[in-house]
Amino acid sequence: MKKVLYRNQLSKFLGVNLIAAMLFSVSLFSQSENADPAKGKQIFNQNCASCHSLDRKGTGPALRNVESRLEEEGLDREWIYAWVKNSSGVIKSGDSYANKIFAEYNNTAMTAFPTLSNEDIDNILAYTSAVEEKPASVVSVPVAGGGEAGSNSGVSNEIILGALALVFALLVAMLFMVNKTLRNIAKANGIDVERERAEKRIPIWKAFVQNQFLVLVSVVFLLLTSAYFVYGYFMQVGIDQGYEPVQPIHFSHKVHAGDNKVDCKYCHSSARVSKTSGIPSLNVCMNCHKSIYEYKGNPEGPSQSDIENGYTNEFYTKEIKKLYAAVGWDEENQKYTGESKPVEWVRIHNLPDFVYFNHSQHVSVAGVECQTCHGPIEEMEVVSQHAPLTMGWCINCHRETNVKMEGNAYYDKIHEELSKKYGVEKLTAAMQGGLECGKCHY
Repeated sequence: MKKVLYRNQLSKFLGVNLIAAMLFSVSLFSQSENADPAKGKQIFNQNCASCHSLDRKGTGPALRNVESRLEEEGLDREWIYAWVKNSSGVIKSGDSYANKIFAEYNNTAMTAFPTLSNEDIDNILAYTSAVEEKPASVVSVPVAGGGEAGSNSGVSNEIILGALALVFALLVAMLFMVNKTLRNIAKANGIDVERERAEKRIPIWKAFVQNQFLVLVSVVFLLLTSAYFVYGYFMQVGIDQGYEPVQPIHFSHKVHAGDNKVDCKYCHSSARVSKTSGIPSLNVCMNCHKSIYEYKGNPEGPSQSDIENGYTNEFYTKEIKKLYAAVGWDEENQKYTGESKPVEWVRIHNLPDFVYFNHSQHVSVAGVECQTCHGPIEEMEVVSQHAPLTMGWCINCHRETNVKMEGNAYYDKIHEELSKKYGVEKLTAAMQGGLECGKCHY
């Protein structure tokens, strides 16, 4: 009797545990099924991308198919939840695999993310398990006429030029025929056109010299023209507007400031507090490129114009390798070798030595945007000098630009006094002494 009771209890116990295990596996399956890789990508980029990459070892291990790799180590999703939320606690618990990873990465624990929910982590795992998407390649299909498919749907330039050439040839033929007809008419009336022309013909230089008015006008015109070009030549000395040098490492402001919205003052941080904007240290570049080791660009692939100019994903990736070589970064071992070499950047904007310009006064005090002087820098693949940076250009800006007084205690008193003096509400830099020579020359 006892054996039967024991067997009944044992079967109930096994049945309950079997049902619980089935429910647990179903819940895990539903979690993975309901996970959203798109949300996971967003969470990954916000929290994980600074240290982890999907397919390459960085500050931390590569995370492509990380869940399947952990399953091979006998670890389940609950372990992943605990690790992400508090890796230090898992290490201190004596977990062998946690301590193995801890030792492999220089005894540096992963940053804890206690605010991430299990659902967030499920979404991240779904993103890391997704099949890698290859960017679509851009294929240009040649068509008749030497163009590309879909590039233009109108009449080609060759046809237009051919039609114009035909019209010009017809005009020449018509003029030749009219000339020949007039000569035949004159000859029929007893007029020798060639002999009369030969008798009246005089050299063109003699006709020019005999016309004193024409000589005077020509001399005055030549003098004025020469003076204009000489003046224009000397006025361009020291003006490098449009100067666009090639840099030793290609840096695309279009990609960084435009596509990725990197603030100008993140790299040129001294512009807020110093006279100069400064040349960013390569360590600033490595803040991002320690993890960003290749350029993947737009998911649709590079545009046709970028391909024609050579700005492909492979081109940008090669430039990142140049950065690694300059700073002495070992990609495989994720550490600095100490063998660095300076990058000889080519200066673009260069004012004369007798001109004083303070970036912090314009950027921090006046609130002038970088694009005011440097142009649409976020659209420039290769940076060029946008403005002439001449004295007249600066003076016009001081005359026309209103100073931002709001919220600036420095201007409270001076704004009140100068507003009464000039009888205006808005004040320009010129009204505050911005045209005095000593402001820029001393």
